[in-house]
Amino acid sequence: MDLLGGTGGPVRIAGRELPRDELFGWASAVAAEIRGADAVAVIATASLETVVAVVGGLLAGVPVVPVPPDSGPAERAHILADSGASMLLADGGAKVSPSEPPLLPVDWLPRHGDGGNGGNGEVPADATALILYTSGTTGAPKGVLISRSAIAAGLDALAEAWAWTPGDVLVHGLPLFHVHGLVLGVLGPLRVGSPLVHTGRPKPELYAAAAQDDGGSLFFGVPTVWSRTAADPSTAEALRGARLLVSGSAPLPVPVFERLSALTGHRPVERYGMTETLITISARAEGDRRPGHVGTPLHGVRTRLAAEDGSAVPSDGETPGELHVRAPLLFKGYLNRPEATAKSFTPDGWFRTGDIATIGPDGWHRIVGRASTDLIKSGGYRIGAGEIENALLAHPAVREAAVVGTPHDDLGEQVTAYVVADGVGEKALIDFVAERLSVHKRPRVVHLVGSLPRNAMGKVVKTRLSEL
Repeated sequence: MDLLGGTGGPVRIAGRELPRDELFGWASAVAAEIRGADAVAVIATASLETVVAVVGGLLAGVPVVPVPPDSGPAERAHILADSGASMLLADGGAKVSPSEPPLLPVDWLPRHGDGGNGGNGEVPADATALILYTSGTTGAPKGVLISRSAIAAGLDALAEAWAWTPGDVLVHGLPLFHVHGLVLGVLGPLRVGSPLVHTGRPKPELYAAAAQDDGGSLFFGVPTVWSRTAADPSTAEALRGARLLVSGSAPLPVPVFERLSALTGHRPVERYGMTETLITISARAEGDRRPGHVGTPLHGVRTRLAAEDGSAVPSDGETPGELHVRAPLLFKGYLNRPEATAKSFTPDGWFRTGDIATIGPDGWHRIVGRASTDLIKSGGYRIGAGEIENALLAHPAVREAAVVGTPHDDLGEQVTAYVVADGVGEKALIDFVAERLSVHKRPRVVHLVGSLPRNAMGKVVKTRLSEL
């Protein structure tokens, strides 16, 4: 299956650029070295070597295992052992312990070759392209098997939704070991044929420079990036010439949506997905964009909501339920974990996302949050943490907010907020929320903290909030 397109623009990462034919020639040299391996791991730094290594794996039909470059020894050892990777691909300066697979220095391989597709059209569509490891918040990270056909279906659906063409210049600075930065942010432009400008780091000033100097038209960012952009009017102004600002990997707070819209002239496109599903729901380039909502299902995607007892939840825009998905872009399963794979699907074949959502009569989806951390059951009410977080963020003194349910003898759970703010007290914030939402949704406890724990994609790690 031909996963990557035939022609296209160059790839630039942190100031280093390769024309497409030279990149594929270099990747063909990688493919020749690894062909026949069961799997290879890539130390996924923000570098041309990472892109070449991943493309080489795709050309060879060998599953690629991206490894976060900042992963701790235990996480890295688990990923390498669990995946069965027989080789580590990185630049020659990478440090490898004697217990790890041998290192293949990508930068020692020839940079020129035939520039062709390396025979990637011969690889079966259902072959595993990537083994992406989950964050492991509920145990050891699980390897998610992503097929070539799933990636192709997902990228083609996004290209249609976002009117993404070879004429676009994609700009982002996201990590290259997740769906957002790697699948969308690297394989996306390679499949579509558009140039890629990776800024090395997701800094607003670097995005602004790419908009002005490189003609950036399509920008990918996480809410942290857009929040910082909205806090710097001159940087935000530089993005007015863009075509589309896309936000994902975590909910975009409504106040940030509104500030970004006012400063850039763009209402950002929000989308929803998971490692196991790729991107399944999105607002469209041509169409409405609603703050606090992630849009409608992409082409080929079906969704539904289910109550805790498995019964159907109405699409009334108000009643929350667990989001279930069916689509050609779903994962193949968890590596070496058949029981976990079976448990993640309903008896009639729908994937259980574990996320709580509402669906409106017009099909628009709003993600309430994770069932495990963002759905608070207090005094008989089911309360979504995201709604309270947005209310807190509307206060001018609040910079960050995270809300969870904590044990309460009478209510079962109470609404508890962790807030980064200047010059405002707990009671004032509780009253501020109570004035805007139903009284039962107000926080009963507010912890004022210096910062919130986040992962590499900018998501708040709510399981660590109690440590604060």
